[in-house]
Amino acid sequence: MKEKVQKKASSNTVYGLGIIGALVYYISHAATFWMGVLGVLKAIFWPAFLVYELLKYLGAS
Repeated sequence: MKEKVQKKASSNTVYGLGIIGALVYYISHAATFWMGVLGVLKAIFWPAFLVYELLKYLGAS
């Protein structure tokens, strides 16, 4: 029986660590409960913000 090996799983690890780091950052800087909730949402979607700002910086948008 052949074993399946998952390839390119390291990107999931990097993304997961990025979410955890963003959660810690946004929640530690939240002044109110709702700012903390917004921080959780921002932590989930941080790659989209990163790509948007990068494209804006490069003048692509």
